[in-house]
Order: sequence, then C-alpha cells, then structure tokens
Amino acid sequence: MRKISQEKYEKMKNTSNTQGVIGALAIDQRGALKKMFQAAGKATVQKDIEAFKSLVSQELTPYATSILLDPEYGLPASQVRAASSGLLLAYEKTGYDTTVPGRLPDSLNVWSVKRLKEARADACKFLLYYDIDEDEAINEQKHAFIERIGSECVAENLPFFLELVSYDAEISDSSSEDYAKVKPRKVIEMMKVFSEPRYNVDVLKVEVPVNMNFVEGYGEIACYTREEAQNYFKEQSEATDLPFIFLSAGVSSQLFRETLRFAKEAGSTFNGVLCGRATWANGVEPYAVSGEEVAVAWLRSEGRKNIEELNVVLAETAASWFDKLEIK
Repeated sequence: MRKISQEKYEKMKNTSNTQGVIGALAIDQRGALKKMFQAAGKATVQKDIEAFKSLVSQELTPYATSILLDPEYGLPASQVRAASSGLLLAYEKTGYDTTVPGRLPDSLNVWSVKRLKEARADACKFLLYYDIDEDEAINEQKHAFIERIGSECVAENLPFFLELVSYDAEISDSSSEDYAKVKPRKVIEMMKVFSEPRYNVDVLKVEVPVNMNFVEGYGEIACYTREEAQNYFKEQSEATDLPFIFLSAGVSSQLFRETLRFAKEAGSTFNGVLCGRATWANGVEPYAVSGEEVAVAWLRSEGRKNIEELNVVLAETAASWFDKLEIK
C-alpha cells in the first residue's frame, strides 16, 4: 500500500463517498466548452461559461462525491456546490501549443498548488498528454514537469490527481482503428511510468485501455475480441498500485456505464470515475438556445438521471481506494 500524510488522506476522503469510491463530476473544460457553445450557435463571453458551470455545480453536485473545476471559469461554481461534494481544481492550461512538437504541458500562469489549496481545493488535477513512444527528449521534459507538481503537492499536503491522455505522434485520429490497435500498450505503459514514487502521484485519472467501439460486440469493426479486451483491462489494473479512476472521454453515458461493467467483469480494481461530458453535455444546447430556466429543467431531469444511473453502476463495479492508500 502507498503511504500518504494524514492531511492528504482526509482530503482524499472529501473527494469520495464513505466506501472510498470516487464518483466525481468533471466540468473543467474550457476550450472544448466554448466550441460546444459555438456549435449550438452562441458566441460566449466569460460570464456565460461561468454561469453554465455554476448551474451544473448547483444542480448536480448533490449527487456527486466531488466536482472538478478550473480556476479560470470555475471558481463561482465552486462556491455553489453541495456541502457534501469535494473540490478538485485543474492546474494545467487548456490545450497545447500545436506549433511545437510533443504536446508539451504548461501550468496556469497565476496559479500554484498553494493557491489551489487557498481556493479550498481538496486535490490538484493536472492533465498530461503522453506518448510512450515519443522522442526521449520530449518525454524527459514531461517527467521533470510532473516531478515539480508532485513536489508542490507534497509540500502543500494536497492530493495529486494526474490525468493521463495517450496519443501517437504518427496517428492524428485517436478515434481511428489504427489508433485502437496501439492504444492498449500506450495506456498501460504510461500508467507504469507515472506510478513510480518519484512523481508523488496519489490518483491516476486514465482512459480505459481499449476503444470500446472496436471491441467484439460493441461496434461494426472489431480489432479486439471480447477476451482480448478483458485481458487489457486486467493488465491495466495490475500495472499500478495507485488508486485509479476512469475518465469518460466524451462517450455517451450509456456506453460509459457499459464500459464500467465490462471492466468489473474483466477483474479491474478501478476506484471510480471523473465523468464529464457524458453527464452534462446535452445540457449545453438548452442553455445556449433557450436560456437558464430550460437548462435547469434539463439538469434536474436528464442530468440528474445520468449521474444517478452512473452511481448505481459504480456501486456494483468500483473498488475502494481505502485498500490502496494508508496514512504514514
């Protein structure tokens, strides 16, 4: 078992339920959320993004163990979350510089882990794009960057949630069959790297190791048999001794629930989810087109239903992180 400070342990408990399962709501999207508004025909300003995040927080955090927000647009939303809901704050800049190879990470200019803690965060979240096969000089920059954040989190006694998103520098479409074939190794190997104690990560937020649309019985084209896919889930679970949670990666809420059941059946000991667009994405258009009242009605019906159905599945499938972390 990994050992963490008592302060970190208590903050971890704030992000999860009493069984040690994390059922967190993620709405730290910035650039992606603006594009969703634009697709609905609405140009956005800061107050629009802040207002929508606040509605999601106010209406849905009573049913989530915690909420992930960003300091740029999400601080008002953090103030209206349910008292029972913990707070994770994102530390990375949104997106990456496409003019430089390697999808290099960068942190928000006027923020530090100390400042995230002062904003009442129960955890720091950082997103890292990582290709295990990328040039060593690029990956060494990423290793050093994550070491610095891990050290900051140790200094401030704030849990460190590292979100890992795989890619291949030679395959532009991560939803393609070509990428589906290499994804399992990419996801599993990067988890091994950042499970090393030197990074001081407390929770890995990760993709499932396969593209479920290419699993036998789930899509028109299969590049993994059902047994192969289950073996990848098992191998992923055995690749780390850290708590790990799944991100929804923009898939439908129904497919995400089916994926969690598939993971459990495969023997995965995942410890919960940080679920974003699968929960609230279909509420953007009602807000953008018809306004707050219609959006609230959607959140109170469909949005709540999405979370409650996910919570039922989590109760059946997720393992407790209490079995992976202990107080020093």
